[in-house]
Amino acid sequence: MKLHELKPAEGSRKTRNRVGRGIASGNGKTAGRGHKGQNSRSGGGTRPGFEGGQNPLYRRLPKRGFTNPTRKEFAILNLDQLNRFEDGTEVTPELLIETGTVSNAKDGIKILGNGKLERKLTVKANKFSASAVEAIEAAGGKTEVI
Repeated sequence: MKLHELKPAEGSRKTRNRVGRGIASGNGKTAGRGHKGQNSRSGGGTRPGFEGGQNPLYRRLPKRGFTNPTRKEFAILNLDQLNRFEDGTEVTPELLIETGTVSNAKDGIKILGNGKLERKLTVKANKFSASAVEAIEAAGGKTEVI
């Protein structure tokens, strides 16, 4: 296959319909909008969610809950994911992001106690669960809250 032989997949490219270009096009004069009425006018039509004056769904349903604007969102990491590091490594948030273990650490990292830790590590993070601290110290490591 050569560059000049490349063609798009059959049916993937469709020419756009140019409306208002004469009677022969099938979409001339009224340009497919019909005669008169709200949708024939420029800027016509209704807003999204409008139900013809009937009370719309977003008003029929009750408002519920509360979103805390100052909520902190921690990237969570389980103990079994720390087994990739060598014994005696100092695991920091920078190292975790660098190695790709954690991708989105907006407000910090929290270590959770799921899984089994088989390495002796010094772990530095923003938060730890009680079971994670227990497991890291049981494996001979240390925890440090940043």
